Amino acid sequence: DVQLQASGGGSVQAGGSLRLSCAASGFTDDYAIVWFRQAPGKEREGLSCVSSSDGSTYYAESMKGRFTISRDNAKNTVALQMNSLKPEDTAVYYCAAIVPFGVGFGTCLDYEYDFLGQGTQVTVSS
Repeated sequence: DVQLQASGGGSVQAGGSLRLSCAASGFTDDYAIVWFRQAPGKEREGLSCVSSSDGSTYYAESMKGRFTISRDNAKNTVALQMNSLKPEDTAVYYCAAIVPFGVGFGTCLDYEYDFLGQGTQVTVSS
């Protein structure tokens, strides 16, 4: 069974950094890991994703330059490094998986996820 577990959230001041981690396991096909967030009263916002097949990464335009996604195949984890955090980044952050996903599938941010992990709270104070 596919299992996803997000961790690394916390409280930081504006301008600070956090590194989120998603432990992913149980896959039997190529997949993509997506990070998204949801703040109270706001729509879900896709942030970034990475393909397991070739390591291709994708970012929402608003995240480029501040957020970096990376994967560690040996540890089966996908990290989201978040820098220069702003109060508006406050949200519950989730990692999710799209299965199957591989070369030729396009942008993983355009897909609905198939599996969802437990979220982790990020709070940025001004």
